[in-house]
Amino acid sequence: MTLRLPPPADALDADGRIVSIRPVVPADLDALIAMHRACPVSDLRYRFFGTGRGVFAIEARRLCGLNDSGRGTAVVVEADGLMLGAASFECLPEQPDRAEFGVLVVRGHQHRGLGTLLLEHLALTAAGNGVKELAGQVLGGNHRMLRLAERLAPGIPMPYADGVVDVVMSAEIVGAFADDVAERERAAERLSLRPLLDPASVAVVGAARSGLGVGAEVLRSIVEGGFAGQVFPVHPDAVELAGLRAVPSFAHLPEPVDLVVVAVPAPAVADVLRQAGEAGVRGAVVVSAGFAEAGDEAAQQELVRIARAHDMRLVGPNCLGIINTDRTVRLQASFASEPPALGGLGLASQSGAVGIAALAHATRTGLGVHAFVSLGNKADVSGNDLLAYWYDDPGCKAVALYLESFGNPRKFARLARAVARRKPVLAVKSGRSESGRRAGLSHTAAAATSDTAVDSLFAQSGVVRCDTLEQLLDTARVLVDQPLPSGRRLGVVGNAGGVGVLAADAAHAAGLDVPALGEDARERLAEAVPGAASADNPVDLGAAADPEAFAEAITTLGASGRVDALIAVFAATGTSDVEGSLAAIADALDALPDLPAAAVVMGLTDAPVALGARRIPVFGFPETAVAALGRAAAYAAWRDRPLGGRPDLPGIDRAGARAIVERLLEAGGGWQTAADAAAILECYDIPVLRAVTVATKREAVAAARECGYPVSVKADDPRLIHKSGAGGVRLGLENAREVRAAFAGVERVIEGDERAAVVVQPMNGSDIELTAGIVHDPLFGSLVMVGLGGVRTDLFGDKQFRLLPLTDTDAEQMWRSLESAELLTGYRGSAPVDPGALRDLVSRLGRLAEDVPEIAELDLNPVMPTRYGVEAVDVKLRLARVGDEPDPIARRLR
Repeated sequence: MTLRLPPPADALDADGRIVSIRPVVPADLDALIAMHRACPVSDLRYRFFGTGRGVFAIEARRLCGLNDSGRGTAVVVEADGLMLGAASFECLPEQPDRAEFGVLVVRGHQHRGLGTLLLEHLALTAAGNGVKELAGQVLGGNHRMLRLAERLAPGIPMPYADGVVDVVMSAEIVGAFADDVAERERAAERLSLRPLLDPASVAVVGAARSGLGVGAEVLRSIVEGGFAGQVFPVHPDAVELAGLRAVPSFAHLPEPVDLVVVAVPAPAVADVLRQAGEAGVRGAVVVSAGFAEAGDEAAQQELVRIARAHDMRLVGPNCLGIINTDRTVRLQASFASEPPALGGLGLASQSGAVGIAALAHATRTGLGVHAFVSLGNKADVSGNDLLAYWYDDPGCKAVALYLESFGNPRKFARLARAVARRKPVLAVKSGRSESGRRAGLSHTAAAATSDTAVDSLFAQSGVVRCDTLEQLLDTARVLVDQPLPSGRRLGVVGNAGGVGVLAADAAHAAGLDVPALGEDARERLAEAVPGAASADNPVDLGAAADPEAFAEAITTLGASGRVDALIAVFAATGTSDVEGSLAAIADALDALPDLPAAAVVMGLTDAPVALGARRIPVFGFPETAVAALGRAAAYAAWRDRPLGGRPDLPGIDRAGARAIVERLLEAGGGWQTAADAAAILECYDIPVLRAVTVATKREAVAAARECGYPVSVKADDPRLIHKSGAGGVRLGLENAREVRAAFAGVERVIEGDERAAVVVQPMNGSDIELTAGIVHDPLFGSLVMVGLGGVRTDLFGDKQFRLLPLTDTDAEQMWRSLESAELLTGYRGSAPVDPGALRDLVSRLGRLAEDVPEIAELDLNPVMPTRYGVEAVDVKLRLARVGDEPDPIARRLR
């Protein structure tokens, strides 16, 4: 048995400091012995239940040989060249799916959460290797270890007998403790990034004495921006830069600084980082270019290695810099052309040019930003790190991201979902086009483009996806300062009927309704504004409307209880009271603080960017305003929806499925027979229509008689991905003559493949056909699909995808989000599909995908309703080994 070892990883301890976790190697023997000798006798007694002679060497040799034995895994945690702890699990000879674990952390470092970190990695590695249960014995007085186990897996059983506590963690806890791991990771990230994003002092290296160049511009920006802390220019020759006294090196700094901004030529960056790290600097922004973007990946990795060795977080290289407008910080460490105003938006951009454009637009529209980070090459700090930091940042009211790539999209999904439950997360992800086709091209895989994966990730995580940067910032204007809509009903008040009609049309495209008002509301509105051209929604006050009419109409409509958001439209004419009308709109909307609103102002060259104390955003066109409110309403609906939980799925035989999959992979993997695919599905209690394998016409007729006419005759041939197109499917056979003819035709199709066979199946009489499946993406993980099936699969493309892990809410929303969902619920008297059975099918596919990531493609098409639920009529399966892929749970830095 060969166990997969965890890859070496850098991670953050509970204090936000960088540590390294790696598998033990034989060369660690002396260091392991020394580490054990350095531990107090009490710690050793708790770990080994004794301190007998030679215990150090015995344990060290066991750990050094464990990773090559195939019986278990041993890992160590290190920092600053010192071994600080070790952990291991070893499978029991008689029960290879059960293992005993042990953890030891050196005294003096036990407050740093290293034991928890080690156990997290150990549990994830064990579960990934098929270990169902991790067990350990802990002396009753070892309160530190008992607290650690309880923190890792709250509620696990801990029976006590004869002074010993048995701690038993099952493989099922891995999914359960993911949220706790994420919480610890967010707390550590916040501590780790604080010197970078909220520094008390800054050093700038690379500012020229001439005052020209990027370094000088960054230094000038910091000084002129009024940074609240101390600023130290570092220059070997200059005495003064930007009006500040310069120091020749880090060694001459009067005290350690939090942050260094590096703007020297690329070949000199590594030395600057090394010197900064030796001086105790905890954060670095490298604006210098000439690294991975220029093809020099090795030089960039060297920067990361230096930063990690000195417990330093790194933004860049090849970036624009960072900004924090908080009044207690006021850091403008960037060479963007115009510093942004104070606001509530946390903005991160992978592109410097996009960042400059976003900052300019945010300033121009009055949005402002709370913080801006230009990620550059993302050598270390990424969007995931910033999400973790901004999660608890009270000044950040919304997060906006421009992304060109994902380092770990599976972790992004978990982080974004947690953040989006507190504050909006908006994103523009470039690269929507699909550059290549998948190797297998089953129906499921052909539909699962990279952009489909991104859409699924954002939909599940509550991320507001925008197609353009302008859309992102316009939506942020609504979400940062306005309350969330409580529904999708939009009210429109304006003095231009045509613009109101445009707003109503745009509402439909944005997923909003513009409901007609009830009779009582219309009467109140007509009484309030007797001169209105239309006293219904949209309200047309007429071109001659005065400020009082605007105020009355907005107040009446807003208080009617018939709308969840409101747009006020003002079209200026030569006779308009512009100032009075805008003031009336502002006052009326300020008096409705719980109603999200936007204004559309047309006909003015110098229109305001916001109105009133609420800072109601002003747009130039109704379509833009309505689209922004539509995205806000969709986000609000996601946030109101329960996240759901991990569904309880009885009757799963994970070990049986793994055994079948390993056998098939040993035989070469690839496309499998329907019989083998059905055997795997049976282990997850996923119903498949019975198929009888036949070798002759006589057997085919006998099978048809047993199944009951009408029947189908099909090819079970791994080579045929789309067997109907190849003539491998004959449906609706009513008698023996038709069965014999069909058998002969299908047999000709499968000639030449020893694994191929002919099967006979009963016909399912339902008119409803669905499709479901799994496709594995090396970056995003497995996606589960459900959609309209049969020949309509490709014709209509009505499919929904979700990433793992699937909650019961995800499974429900998948089929309810189909455009054809009404067909499944008894449309015009048709027989409905059992929603519980459909949800159960999707949930079981999700669990199968979690447990067996080697499923490269699984296609169930069609899936049809039966008297007792649903069942798959046809199955196609492709298996492939999985390489190193991102882990969604483990705490690891990039």
